[in-house]
Amino acid sequence: MDPIIATFVILLCAVIAFVSNRIPLGVVAVGVSVALYLTGVLDLTSALAGFGDPTVLFIASLFVVSEALESTGIIAWAGQEVVARSGTGRARLLLTIGLLAAAMTAVISVNGSVAALLPLVVVVAARAGIRPSQMLMPLAFSAHAGSMLALTGTPVNIIVSEVAADSGARPFGFFEFALAGLPLLVGTLAIILLLGNRLLPERTPASAPIDLERLASTLRSDYAISHDRALVSASRGVAEVVVPPRSSLIGLHVFPGMCTPSGDLVVLGVRRGQEALDESGTDLQAGDALLLDGSWDDLHRHTSKRDEVLVVDAPLTLRRSVPLGVGAKRTAVILLAMIVLLATGIVPAAIAGLLAAGALILTRVVSITRAYRAISWTTVILVAGMIPLSTAFQETGAAQLIADGLRSFLGTAGPHAAVAVIVLITLVLGQLISNTATVLIVAPVAVALAAAMEASVLPFLMALTIAGAASFLTPVATPANLMVMEPGGYRFGDYARFGWPLMILFFAVAVFYVPLIWPFAV
Repeated sequence: MDPIIATFVILLCAVIAFVSNRIPLGVVAVGVSVALYLTGVLDLTSALAGFGDPTVLFIASLFVVSEALESTGIIAWAGQEVVARSGTGRARLLLTIGLLAAAMTAVISVNGSVAALLPLVVVVAARAGIRPSQMLMPLAFSAHAGSMLALTGTPVNIIVSEVAADSGARPFGFFEFALAGLPLLVGTLAIILLLGNRLLPERTPASAPIDLERLASTLRSDYAISHDRALVSASRGVAEVVVPPRSSLIGLHVFPGMCTPSGDLVVLGVRRGQEALDESGTDLQAGDALLLDGSWDDLHRHTSKRDEVLVVDAPLTLRRSVPLGVGAKRTAVILLAMIVLLATGIVPAAIAGLLAAGALILTRVVSITRAYRAISWTTVILVAGMIPLSTAFQETGAAQLIADGLRSFLGTAGPHAAVAVIVLITLVLGQLISNTATVLIVAPVAVALAAAMEASVLPFLMALTIAGAASFLTPVATPANLMVMEPGGYRFGDYARFGWPLMILFFAVAVFYVPLIWPFAV
């Protein structure tokens, strides 16, 4: 089969698989690499080159940094401090949360910031008497805009910067994305404040994240614990567990104040049905509930043994809600050092990220097990598997063929029209499949079209980056959109209703504003 035809067939099959949502993204991406080899489009080294690409390693390292920021409570602290000073007014809260989400996204990515702030936003909304549906979609969309503030905001930025360097131009600077990101953020916040109240639904979600203060109050009452005792701190916490049938703990005599057999945890209280048992204790039966106290690591280690107890609220989940926990100072120093390395360009981005991840593990902020668990392997494999398809588009001439077709279609139209076409293609695909996969597919076409126009590749790639961040119309466009769907009580059509004004904003900035900052002239 002709290599160009084979490349297009593989692309078509990949897009169909992505849109179907029936095949895991990682399987599709690996399948693309394997197909490119089996059809002879690429040799084995090129077909698997994505798995050793520096971009992939940099993206993986950022997940470890994100885990440290969340698990040490830095994000919880920042969120609580900022929100506490914003009052309970709807407009002020939305503005504060939007700015906070954007700032965090610039450092730890869209998905990381939304996942970290979602529980806080739900709690703040409840205390302010505002429906979560009025605040959670603005949280996700503000994070999308914030992804354009720095190189680390999204894998797309890293990919596009590498493509710019490989195409003979230069990589984008660490904060250079902010030249486009700041207008996008201002416009996004303006749309949220002016139109959000009318375009967003008023719904009550079926479930909500944990409110740590209310949970502590409930546990004190349920287990008859003295109110002068702090249940949760930076170093210690509690876990409520239930004894399942066939547990090895059945028959063990327990009472409040005793140590568990391991000696690591303390029993604060015991409940059987609706009754809190007194200090005389009882022999455990299936269905009894225990409130255990201990260090966060000990709680996690012992409650993860599901044959002994069933945990009600995972200790690691509760721990993330505690501000400035153990390791917060070390994490802040390492994060600052990484940003300095990335901003100055002293070392390549992948090296800066790996140094930061390694330092977090060596200083015991993040264990090696948690580091592995923190990495979103779906994202890593998706990028690694799709990079060879981007390579195939360039090496087979498929990208040039598409570019020539677009050039012929545009006729005498200038580079502005060419950028508009690239942006429209990206906007449409980006609502149906991963924005990362979309950018990897469209990037070689953008490079080839810029060359055909005898224009600089930089405005084309920056416009492509902006379009890649405009994932607003469907909940499946990005994991962040999907994260807020259930807590916000959203329906599929809610995203399009609120997303269209933002799509228009991102299109306008990409097509008309970007060429003013990154001129077409070579």
